[in-house]
Amino acid sequence: MREFDYQRADDVSRAVALLAGDPDARFLGGGTNLVDLMKTGVERPARLVDVRELPLNGIEESADGGLRIGATVTNSDLAAHPEVRRRYPVLTQAVLAGASGQLRNMATVGGNLLQRTRCGYFTDLSRPCNKRAPGSGCSAITGEHHNHAVLGASDHCVAVHPSDMGVALAALDAVVEYETLDGPGELPLADFYLPVADTPHRETALPPGALITGVTLPPAPVAARSRYRKVRERASYAFAIGSVAAALDIEDGVVREARLALGAVASRPWRARTAEAVLTGAPADGAAFAAAADAELAAARPLPDNGYKVTLMRNLVVAVLTELAEEAAR
Repeated sequence: MREFDYQRADDVSRAVALLAGDPDARFLGGGTNLVDLMKTGVERPARLVDVRELPLNGIEESADGGLRIGATVTNSDLAAHPEVRRRYPVLTQAVLAGASGQLRNMATVGGNLLQRTRCGYFTDLSRPCNKRAPGSGCSAITGEHHNHAVLGASDHCVAVHPSDMGVALAALDAVVEYETLDGPGELPLADFYLPVADTPHRETALPPGALITGVTLPPAPVAARSRYRKVRERASYAFAIGSVAAALDIEDGVVREARLALGAVASRPWRARTAEAVLTGAPADGAAFAAAADAELAAARPLPDNGYKVTLMRNLVVAVLTELAEEAAR
């Protein structure tokens, strides 16, 4: 492991100043992803700025009646918070599906948003990877890719984003808050992750040196009836091969509002807006749910060994929406 400088920040401005102008510096939260990448040599920071002790570990109601979640809130505390469980159950379910208990006790909200792909070629320094070494090529396209992207990929990268929490946040229209030397800023989660295009190494729209300070959830009455469902290759802790975050507002058997996001199908949490448009105003039944899933997945471009994901995601969307409709009818 490369030698590195370590400094602990005592306030947000200090943290941002310590990182400013140093492209080889990194913020350190729980370290559940960054430290692993340092051990493999994928990340080689010259300096770590520890932000765990910053006063960003609270969850409080925002001025508009939503919730503001501090960036250093642990995944365990987020999942257990009574207002998150009551008002945004899809988020609690996603976080609990996302890792082992030990990891949730360490991992932070800000760090979760910034975690890197688990593509095996990304962590294998002996193989080309455009995300790790721009311009070197994508080994997964002609190699092992059964759990890679079927939506929004490119000829330069087919890796998927690993976050469960991010999928729920995408469905909830979350807004990411950050701090730079020039002051605070914010990005809707819909704009936070960049399309993969020909620059897969550029993953977010955060300004250079920016520190995530929190995530705001707007009021979303529809989220009171919401669900996160994850499919994985084993029942214990594992990354998704497909996941769905969904919320439905149904009145007199008709969908008034729908929220839908898909996970493990693209380089970023995939907001299924085409499916939402099909669902809105449609009967809350299996035929409409299948039509919505088909409309969203019409854009899928699977590789030779991951076409099963299209069928998997169609069935998963229909199953989750059906469960929510049945719940509403009770």
